[in-house]
Amino acid sequence: MALWWIWNVVLLAVVIPAVIFLLRRVLVAAVEVRRNIDEIAAVGGAMVTDLAAVEELPRTQAMVGKTKAGLEQYGVVLDQIL
Repeated sequence: MALWWIWNVVLLAVVIPAVIFLLRRVLVAAVEVRRNIDEIAAVGGAMVTDLAAVEELPRTQAMVGKTKAGLEQYGVVLDQIL
């Protein structure tokens, strides 16, 4: 019977505080992970708006090609004038 009481005292004095300590550390880490996930989600949302213009890249490349051809013609004409 005395061992039963000793075990109860050990349980209350050592095991339960250790479990509470470990549980608190796990909860703090979980809150930090949640905060990081929210930040990553916000950055991901911003990236989606930044990547919306990707659809216009073929049109932009075509316009750059036309501009390049026009500049080449302009350079040829300037060479003829000078």
